[in-house]
Amino acid sequence: MSEDVRLTPALLVRAYANGLFPMGDERTGTVGWYSPDPRAHLPLGDVHVPHNLRRRVRQREFEVTSDAAFDRVIRACADRDRTWITPRIIRAYTRLHDSGRAHSVECWQDDTLAGGLYGVALGGAFFGESMFFRVSNASKVALIHLTRQLRAGGFTLLDTQYSTAHLERFGVVEIPRADYMARLDDALAVDATWWPLEDDEAAALDRPVAEFAASPVSSGNEEDARG
Repeated sequence: MSEDVRLTPALLVRAYANGLFPMGDERTGTVGWYSPDPRAHLPLGDVHVPHNLRRRVRQREFEVTSDAAFDRVIRACADRDRTWITPRIIRAYTRLHDSGRAHSVECWQDDTLAGGLYGVALGGAFFGESMFFRVSNASKVALIHLTRQLRAGGFTLLDTQYSTAHLERFGVVEIPRADYMARLDDALAVDATWWPLEDDEAAALDRPVAEFAASPVSSGNEEDARG
């Protein structure tokens, strides 16, 4: 059985449900499996949106869509000097997208793909995989729209795998793997809705997503301060 056949959508789903994710090796063509400790996530009730980015989102500098160009997004994420998004990973996640589990977020400007991100959704958990931009701030706008859509849809976990200084600006924190696994178990039991908001609703950062929500959203005033 070839390696490509073994990296199936079913295997990927089982891996994510058990706290694992794959990364490809350009040199060998192999895939490694990872479950870091600590694990990073972005608390959906405590997302920080920098002031200048809030303005860009409100003014709808970009048109934001989901699953309109998954293949283009994942290939753009892989288009860098060194990448773990190998051809084998691209094929596997494209199949996962075809099965309805992997999703992309696209930012468009004048009908041109300006940036975006992709990841995997299981239950009430979204596992962010990679981002890219061709126009400044496009990937950041995609991330903010994602967090709004996840909250509106009833998602409870946004996994970012690792923390970076860039992600920490938005509120990403690290927690012990045992705590992450407990949060993951809870999230997998949630029946969440993918991408329930219209673009203008997601961009209305001064309005709590509970006004538009397809699923119950936790109470609190974090939306007033952070969107």
